[in-house]
Amino acid sequence: MFPIICRLRDDIRTILQRDPAAKSRFEVVLCYPGLHAAWGHRLANALWKKQLRLPARILSQWNRFWTGIEIHPGATLGKRLFIDHGMGVVIGETTVIGDDVTLFQGVTLGGTGKDKGAKRHPTLQNRVVIGSGAKVLGNITIGHDSVVGASSVVLSDIPPEATVVGIPGKVVSIGGERTVDASEPSVDSLSETIAVLQQQIADLQECSDRDSVN
Repeated sequence: MFPIICRLRDDIRTILQRDPAAKSRFEVVLCYPGLHAAWGHRLANALWKKQLRLPARILSQWNRFWTGIEIHPGATLGKRLFIDHGMGVVIGETTVIGDDVTLFQGVTLGGTGKDKGAKRHPTLQNRVVIGSGAKVLGNITIGHDSVVGASSVVLSDIPPEATVVGIPGKVVSIGGERTVDASEPSVDSLSETIAVLQQQIADLQECSDRDSVN
């Protein structure tokens, strides 16, 4: 019980440290959907690991309804995750998130491919920051201490301590030193981005059609 209490305190302390708008512990506990989503996910993930898949999915759907944040119960979340604002955040089944990661509203950690049991979603190492509206897609790794800019679309591995911007995402600096100009993406990169996004749309349409039939 004591380790659980310590972890809950860490979650609250993390928000107080990272969000200047947070005024008190009571405010954080009562008014931060990112915190509620992370706590709800821990319960859903525990059920998922015990092979109680349907109850886990039901709990995750209720979690989404109340918070606006969708986290698949199979996803792995590290310590002190901070989801700021949170509305529209989607975290896929095989996503792995390290410690001290920050996600802003509208972030998608999405999958590519339909192979069951395969790693289809991203891995975010420690202290990664993903800006609002960014899409990180596929079985790729975002290195520790990296920053993905708002509305970027990332389709390939990113080294540690990198800053990524654009569609598709390009590394513009590593360790604070500028690398390339990301203002004009290549035609090949744009084609790859469009293909992945089209696949995502097709997958969503397939799910919608299936739900309509049911």
